[in-house]
Amino acid sequence: MNDLLLTFPKGGVHPPERKDLTEHSAVEPLPIPEEVEILLNQHFGAPCNPLVKKKDQVAEGDAVGEVDKGLGATIHASVTGSVKGVGLSAHPIAVKAPSILIQTDPSAEPREWQPSDWKGLSREELLRRIKNAGIVGIGGAGFPTHVKLSPPPDAKVDTLILNGAECEPYLTTDHRLMLEHAEKIVEGAKIILTVLGIKDCRIGIEANKLDAIEAMKTACGKASPNGFNVTVVPLKVKYPQGSEKQLIQSITGRRVPGFGLPFDVGVIVQNVGTTKAIHDAVVLQKPLYEKVVTVSGRGIARPANLMVRIGTRISDIASYLGGTLPGLAKVVLGGPMMGFAVSTLDIPVTKTTSGILFLTEDEIDARPYGQCIRCGWCLDACPMGLLPNEIGVYVEAGHAGDTSQFGVFECFECGCCAYACPAKRPLVQFIRLAKMKAKK
Repeated sequence: MNDLLLTFPKGGVHPPERKDLTEHSAVEPLPIPEEVEILLNQHFGAPCNPLVKKKDQVAEGDAVGEVDKGLGATIHASVTGSVKGVGLSAHPIAVKAPSILIQTDPSAEPREWQPSDWKGLSREELLRRIKNAGIVGIGGAGFPTHVKLSPPPDAKVDTLILNGAECEPYLTTDHRLMLEHAEKIVEGAKIILTVLGIKDCRIGIEANKLDAIEAMKTACGKASPNGFNVTVVPLKVKYPQGSEKQLIQSITGRRVPGFGLPFDVGVIVQNVGTTKAIHDAVVLQKPLYEKVVTVSGRGIARPANLMVRIGTRISDIASYLGGTLPGLAKVVLGGPMMGFAVSTLDIPVTKTTSGILFLTEDEIDARPYGQCIRCGWCLDACPMGLLPNEIGVYVEAGHAGDTSQFGVFECFECGCCAYACPAKRPLVQFIRLAKMKAKK
């Protein structure tokens, strides 16, 4: 079977998967916390403006934040309760961000969402429901989905790719969603195909998820075709297989040009988790206010896959799972390759939080880094064919603004270069600094 698996031709690495901690753990609902902090910038684009004020009463699913103009996505209350205040909360990247603090009403009944037939709806109505639900790319990018599903009129899109690769170590949210909600994901794919006006969808899944591959194949077989062609494509296990451009090249052989977008080569890519959210938005008219999060690492008492309300603090999650263990060395939001380390557990979950990793000293490499030894390993590992070694050297020499010649703006910060570097140089951090300096 390995010879038949598809992959991208350039670069990539094989970090330890460490998915065994949670891959067999069914998704369990996290009890609703006493209060939630809902950040107003959970997406690519401008932060939302609050629609509520202190002492307002809100119900689960009510819109509480909205973008007036530009890119953005509506944000909804994840609990029923009272607004305690509109202020600032800790943010994993921006340090502080505007937020809405809601005190939960413990007596409130959970809201029920009734399904309805979507097949007679127009493209405009489908997009309206997706937009009203505040759907964004929940795999990490946070790009507003209603915008992504509205490519320019001259874009000749012919293929939809669902990203079920989940190549980051530790993370198993997409894996569990494909096992537990395969039919809803396939139905979501048909909704997207209807919006795009095309017929072909390919679901890319890495071969370390054989049970998910079978579950999705079974769901595709059960679904009524209705003119759609939805198929599963097994992929070779290689990081970053789930990166948009690498996934497109693996499955279609098409290469997205530098600074180009997937629709330039006739493709739209959606994460399987986002596709499940699209199903819920259209079929149930349910907003995106909860999501599956993998909580893993050997620094947490009980690793798990949890259905978490947006705005739940990491501290509440850790407490529910039995607390942290003595050997804890680092907490990372996201995966170990592309995630961000955080210094406090008082950070709330957002729409794009895919994982929370509690890592011990033997799971990280805390050794100090050295000078570049010109081995070229980072060049071999880079899936974009860039020069991360030169970018690092230029940054250290105080010439970060001159690194565009080495492709710094084509880098999507996958971390392959830093992982491969024998000198343990923080190449991704150098690249982020170079982008910031070059933009200035």
